Amino acid sequence: MDLNDRTRVSEVMSTPLETIGASEPLREAARRMADDDISALVVTTGGGCIVTQSDIIGAVADGRDLDEAVVRDVMTENVETVTPDLMMEEVAAMMTMYGVKHLPVVDDDYVGMVSSTDVAAQLS
Repeated sequence: MDLNDRTRVSEVMSTPLETIGASEPLREAARRMADDDISALVVTTGGGCIVTQSDIIGAVADGRDLDEAVVRDVMTENVETVTPDLMMEEVAAMMTMYGVKHLPVVDDDYVGMVSSTDVAAQLS
């Protein structure tokens, strides 16, 4: 396969990047995900953190009060990131290796998000 014909992250990543503060109520994170039809938000005050639908489902399963819990309580920390020029095949391999469904895209700063849904749609 010609490397120039392969798809890069920059071509499929979700932009603009949706963010939320670590001290925001978990219910607000859930509402924003539902309203924007997305499944993860980058946590702006967390330093390499995201909050995902899976994090919120885990909080509900644990019996947390979504009005009292804040993003910081359940966010995923030390998240791996990718660059916009990475090939989608490499992203798929990273997601499999790390067991994740979302990877923030970083180019000096956060610029987008790539998800397992993006990978599946691109590679199918």
